[in-house]
Amino acid sequence: MAECITCGEYTKFNGGLCFSCYKKDEKSKEVLVAEKEPEKKGNKNKKGEHKSKENPWISGVIKGRIAETIVEELFRSLGFQVFSYGMENSIPGIKDLLKGVRGDVSKNIRQMPDFVVFKDNQAHFIEVKYRASGELKLKDITKYGDYPFENTLFVLVSKKHIKCISYKELSEGKEITLTSNNFLKKRKEFDTDKDLIIEYCKYAVKFFENV
Repeated sequence: MAECITCGEYTKFNGGLCFSCYKKDEKSKEVLVAEKEPEKKGNKNKKGEHKSKENPWISGVIKGRIAETIVEELFRSLGFQVFSYGMENSIPGIKDLLKGVRGDVSKNIRQMPDFVVFKDNQAHFIEVKYRASGELKLKDITKYGDYPFENTLFVLVSKKHIKCISYKELSEGKEITLTSNNFLKKRKEFDTDKDLIIEYCKYAVKFFENV
């Protein structure tokens, strides 16, 4: 029978302390082997394993970045030059400086579109949005105030489609819904390859179908 090296009482393994001796000498460097440490409380799955909670903010950022990458590569595949234009790309480090700063200038910087795409002597602002609902309305764009980039095209990535709508159309009361017909492949601004767009829609479905 294994014995405590201090008092000789029962312990699970040779060379350790029993619980009583361990409590008397908490500064001891000996290994406590008689008692198991209590498990920390937390969410458990059916197998008793701890499962961490999903941070919705981080999850949203990741989904948005994936959507931006899909759209960026799609436009490159369609023969466009794609330039990153958003706040962090145009003014590195400005995000931290703008914390707590109010006013039209800071608001406009935060609302800078994600990309500028260029082809056939035509340039377009592109703002990429991911919505699991597949919907985009004017109020989603103006919730922080008037939107300053009136020539922007909003490309919406969802679990089923890639659709597109201009700020002007949103201002006129139009919107993107699950049943609306404003697919990216139908935009007059782009000489688009419908089959290629469908291919990238499949990529979007693959990435977002389980999130």
